[in-house]
Amino acid sequence: MNSLSTILIVVGLFLVGGIISFVKQKMPISLIVLLSISAALCLVAGVMRLEVWN
Repeated sequence: MNSLSTILIVVGLFLVGGIISFVKQKMPISLIVLLSISAALCLVAGVMRLEVWN
């Protein structure tokens, strides 16, 4: 696992925590959707960059 994939996965998990927090605070749905898309992209990019696929 290289450092960039680790950083992307950590940022993705941080954003997932933000999603949970924003849902509990009843923030606007559009903001939650934007945060969800960002978290999904970070997690997918981090997983795809893992070196276990070779």
